[in-house]
Amino acid sequence: MYNPDAKGSVSQIRDVTINIRAKQNQRDVIDHAAQVQGKSRSEFMLESSYQKAQDVLLDRSFFELDELKFKQFVALLDATPMPNEKLRTLLTTPAPWD
Repeated sequence: MYNPDAKGSVSQIRDVTINIRAKQNQRDVIDHAAQVQGKSRSEFMLESSYQKAQDVLLDRSFFELDELKFKQFVALLDATPMPNEKLRTLLTTPAPWD
C-alpha cells in the first residue's frame, strides 16, 4: 500500500517480496548502474522504482481552484517572465558539451 510518509531508504525493515523477470541486457544495464552507485542490484532497483512511483503519483496531484483563482493562475503561467539576470545568464551560456 502507498504510504506517503514512508522513506525510500534501504535501511528500513522489509516485509514483502517483489519478483520481476527481465531480459539479460536489461539486467546487465541495471547491474552496471548499481555498481556505479556502489549499491546492490536490489537496493538500486528498489530505490529507483520507489522514486519513479513517487514521481508518477506527484504528477497526478490535484488541486482545486475557484474560477477567479484559476484565471489568475493561468495568467501567471502565460505571463512573460520578469527580467532575471540569473535566468538570462543560464539561457545564454553555452552548454559544456557544445
